[in-house]
Amino acid sequence: MEKELKLTGFRFNWALTIFYISYIAIEIPSNIVLKIIGGRYYLPLLVVAFGLVSMCTAFIKNYSGLLACRFVLGLAEGGMMPGISYYLSCFYRRNELLLRIGFFVTGASLAGAFGGLLAAGLTQIPEWGVSSSPLHTWRNIFFFEGLFTLLFSGLGILFLPSKPNECKFLTPRDQYIALERINREHKESAHEKIRPHHVRRALLNVNNLICGLGFFMINVSVQSFSLFLPTILRALGWTALKTQFYTVPPYTLACIWAIFLSYLSDRIQRRGIIVLGSTLLAIAGYTMLVTVESNTAKYIAVYLAASGAFPLGPVFLTWALNNAAGPSVRAVTGGSVVALGGGGAILATWTYLEADRPNYKRGHYINIGAQAIAFLLAVVGILYAKWENAKRERGERDHRLNDLSQDEQDQLGYRHPEFRYIY
Repeated sequence: MEKELKLTGFRFNWALTIFYISYIAIEIPSNIVLKIIGGRYYLPLLVVAFGLVSMCTAFIKNYSGLLACRFVLGLAEGGMMPGISYYLSCFYRRNELLLRIGFFVTGASLAGAFGGLLAAGLTQIPEWGVSSSPLHTWRNIFFFEGLFTLLFSGLGILFLPSKPNECKFLTPRDQYIALERINREHKESAHEKIRPHHVRRALLNVNNLICGLGFFMINVSVQSFSLFLPTILRALGWTALKTQFYTVPPYTLACIWAIFLSYLSDRIQRRGIIVLGSTLLAIAGYTMLVTVESNTAKYIAVYLAASGAFPLGPVFLTWALNNAAGPSVRAVTGGSVVALGGGGAILATWTYLEADRPNYKRGHYINIGAQAIAFLLAVVGILYAKWENAKRERGERDHRLNDLSQDEQDQLGYRHPEFRYIY
């Protein structure tokens, strides 16, 4: 039975693929529901759901049960990244947002890094539980991590406000200011109802398509790195336990670097230039992994690849949210960009295959290509934003205000002539 459940080769890849397919499918509908219900209840309930599914995974008996759990886990977890990103965009101005999303995403990455250490400890717990479903080795990981998630997730309902004007720790005057500074910057009304044209605007926005494709390319590198870093390091001849310990420092450095770049990007109010520099760093790292022979040099290359790739997901996502004004458009944007980017995660599960051992050159080449395309997309994004801003400066979009009431003008969002794209 345990041999049947062992996640190796194509079984491992298909389990991940099933998870990412359901993960992608839920993201846009989830953000629409979030916009309607509000974050106070919806986001904690998502966490409760995937904590419960994780616990249930500890009791599966066969491979079909594993696939079913991974599919449901994707449905539960898929709304989290776009949901929290949209939620944060309702509280922070455009030049404040990337640092907050950076903290959220890099926190998840750090959890993944130290999860390896936690997993090493949990697998050492002696077999326990009832005789019909004993818990041991990998089952302990799913059970206890799911249990911890369930215990802490309910706290969000007690503390999270759904909107800036619902923050109980603010005075009524501060609540008004907190809401108005978002409404005025985005040329929007927080009370608008989501309509079909909001969905169309989000899906057909050129800037969103560029950022979504960029997120796709970045996710190829980030997810393949996260999934297969132990595999890559084991190819250097290290033991399994040593590999677990050596996966932590690259994650840690990459997360610290990502926070710094997020802060820098908010300060200079530029996104594209951060992408350009980071993709070049990642390309250098993956190129070293292909070309150098020394294990020490390869390990240094892992640091470069991680530091280049990890900051870019938050940058592309924030770039799209910054330029998607109108709360309904922004909600769909968060879901659509992450959903499109999730396709990169599906590709990532097939980049490092057993047939390519021990050097995994094909996987490294795929990541070099993905980073190069992300670089080009950033160039296109910068040029498009500058071109559109220039047209608005010349008054070539002023006709959009003709014969519109003030309420209708507030509904224009990013299409408002006074709105300026961040690039």
